[in-house]
Amino acid sequence: MKKLLIAASVMALTACSAPSEPQLTLNPTPVIAQQPSTSGKTLNLESRDLRTAQFVAVVDSGRQNVQPLHASQNLRITLEDALSRQLSSQGYSITQDSKGTLRLDILEAMVNVKHSVMSHELSSKLQLQLVVETPTGKFVKRYAGKSERNGAMSASVEDMELALNNLITAVLKDIYADPELNSYLQEKL
Repeated sequence: MKKLLIAASVMALTACSAPSEPQLTLNPTPVIAQQPSTSGKTLNLESRDLRTAQFVAVVDSGRQNVQPLHASQNLRITLEDALSRQLSSQGYSITQDSKGTLRLDILEAMVNVKHSVMSHELSSKLQLQLVVETPTGKFVKRYAGKSERNGAMSASVEDMELALNNLITAVLKDIYADPELNSYLQEKL
């Protein structure tokens, strides 16, 4: 009887801790270079999430019915991993004992959804900041993107995931193709 009571208690607690609202799965696609543009350059990669709120989407269904949605995984780790894969494909070795540090700051990452009876407006914003510190200087630059989309009926979780993943991928492409960042890394590391 005691074992049955303990098992029932564990099941009840597990059910209470499971999130009931949907979560967004973020998996941006970093740019993978066909050929490395550098070799022998090492870089320490760090990241910080500086957003005031940790959710990645807000669904406004009107009548003061606003629902925040979180990512199913840590956004900071997801973005750091994508940037790490992108830099590694360019030929940079990501290591802790490098004299140069690249820090990724997440300033904004949000999908705002407004529902009406028969349509939705989906507005996405992303703002990242890269800070490169080397023994000979410092480079700071912000990268941002916005997208808007309208659709019939209500927006699905998949619509929100697609919007934010596409926006993150576009900003990663901007970082990859940034001549200022690339020349700074080439000259100062």
